[in-house]
Formats: sequence, C-alpha cells, structure tokens
Amino acid sequence: MTYVCYNKLSGGEYIYLLLYVDDILTASKSKSAIDKLKKDLSSEFEMKDLGEAKKVLGMKIERNRRSGKISLTQKGYLQKVLQRFNINSDMKSVSTLLAPHFKLKAIMSPTTVEECEYMTRVSYACAVGSLMYAMVCTRLDLSQAVSMISRYMHDPSRGHWEAVKWVLRYIKGTIDGLVFEKDSTSKQECVGYVDSDYAGDLDKRRSITRYVFTLFQAPVSWRSILHFTVALSTTEAEYMTIMEAMKEVIWL
Repeated sequence: MTYVCYNKLSGGEYIYLLLYVDDILTASKSKSAIDKLKKDLSSEFEMKDLGEAKKVLGMKIERNRRSGKISLTQKGYLQKVLQRFNINSDMKSVSTLLAPHFKLKAIMSPTTVEECEYMTRVSYACAVGSLMYAMVCTRLDLSQAVSMISRYMHDPSRGHWEAVKWVLRYIKGTIDGLVFEKDSTSKQECVGYVDSDYAGDLDKRRSITRYVFTLFQAPVSWRSILHFTVALSTTEAEYMTIMEAMKEVIWL
C-alpha cells in the first residue's frame, strides 16, 4: 500500500511524504521542514535516517544537481529478470517491441497434449508480472506490449510465450529509465499525447486507448488499455480515447 500526503508550510511552501509499508520518502524546498518532520516522526516511531534517497522499490535514483537532472532506472531489477528467464549475453537483442509477425489471439491457446505439457513448465504469468512492474514504474515503452501479452495469462500458448521472450530481448538492448530535466528557458507545463487504434484487438474487435503525459521533459503518467465496448467507427474510437485521457488530465 502506498500513501502520499502533503502539508502546506507557513511560508507557503509544501512538504511531501510518501509512505510504502515501512519506507518513507520526503521532499520539500525547505530543508529545515524536512529535519523537523524527521525529528517528529523519530519521537513517535523507531526509524533510521538513510540520508538522501538513492534507491526505492527497486528503482535507482541518480541526481546531477549541476545540470538539473534526476533519473529513475530499474537496471538492476531488469538484469535479474533477464537472468531469471534465461536471456543471456549470447542471445541477440531486438530493437522493436512485438514485431508485426506477432498476431496474438486467444485461438492460439494450446490444442495438443504436448503443447499443454510444455506450457506447464513455462513461468508465463511470472514473466508478464515482472514486465508489468517495470512498465508501471519506469518503462512506459512496454505499455502496449504488456497490455497484449497479459490478455492470455489464463491459457497461454507457445506462440504467446515467444512474444514474451521477444519483449525480454527488447529489454536486453534498452535497459535505461526516465530522466527528468530542468529547463529554465521554457514553462514547466504538463504536456499530454493521446491516440487510438481501431479494432486492434483481434479477439473482440475492441480498440485501444494510449496516452502519455510529461513533466520536466519526462513521462509522469501513461496507459495502454482496451476499450470497454466496441467502437463502431474510427471517430467513435477517438472520442472514447479522448474521454479517458481527459479524465487523467483533470486528475493531474
């Protein structure tokens, strides 16, 4: 469970606190406010001050204050995922996510005893879950692919598993994360991009909503999801997509 709160200080500035189980991150322009918060929490709970955050929930935090950059990466986590699913150094990486020859459908589910036995030895759901965690945290480029391969976790086939391994090979060659960069020459505004396909789901002919919102030149919110109903035209599909994106705009 994650809990985020903020409190307005007397000077008009804010102090933010993010709590995940027993890990806490704090942020504020006022160092004295953070020191006071630490002192107040220490008086109530047994806690350890680890100083400036360097890693949280498998994400590595790196700062370059001189250039005004901060990066979030999951390189260590992703390397462990690749090792777990036998994507070794000898295996060639790929530069695209889910090449055009992957036409995933539910009808591809195993039909023979041999294939069923083969898939019982494959950790399909575990692999998809590992990719999903990376996608949620720092790898928005995985959103579309993870959305597709996760639809078949209940009965995956060898063809579905080949698609998962393809995504893992893509990660092997693209293991970086997000970089937020301060730019004093322009306004720091939230910018959004949104698009839809039409009947991209080959099983139920539903369309797909995709959007991404950026702040400080890096993504802060992204999504790729099937529509809940079937659109009857490309125009209707676009309207449905814009509606989903606008709900995120209002929240942001």
